[in-house]
Amino acid sequence: MRVATRLMMASAMRSADGRSMALLPPIPLYRRLLRAHRKYLPKEMRLLGDEYVKSEFRAHREVENPVHLIGFLTEWQLYAQKIEGDSWVGEKLDKGKIEKMSDEQLGQLYELMKAIQNRGPDEESGSS
Repeated sequence: MRVATRLMMASAMRSADGRSMALLPPIPLYRRLLRAHRKYLPKEMRLLGDEYVKSEFRAHREVENPVHLIGFLTEWQLYAQKIEGDSWVGEKLDKGKIEKMSDEQLGQLYELMKAIQNRGPDEESGSS
């Protein structure tokens, strides 16, 4: 993620209500995601989410394509906003985004789904 900070800060995204928002640089966004997980997610989901965020940011550390980087950061920033606002609960994935995914991304999504399903019934309901 070695694109100039000015490029990332100049990039704008739209919030759910249509307002223009500045795109956070990678490290502040990474910290925001981990804080949002700590504050808003149950422990077992937080552990899974933290692992996923860490691996994705690690995998994209050397990305130099500005278009790819801006897309990556935009999607993670939108995710952070959803976690902080509880609008993610029960939400389905957008079909348009699924159709644009590569085979590798679809494989990662499938692995994530399996990891969530393998948590067990006691963990999902929060009872012991």
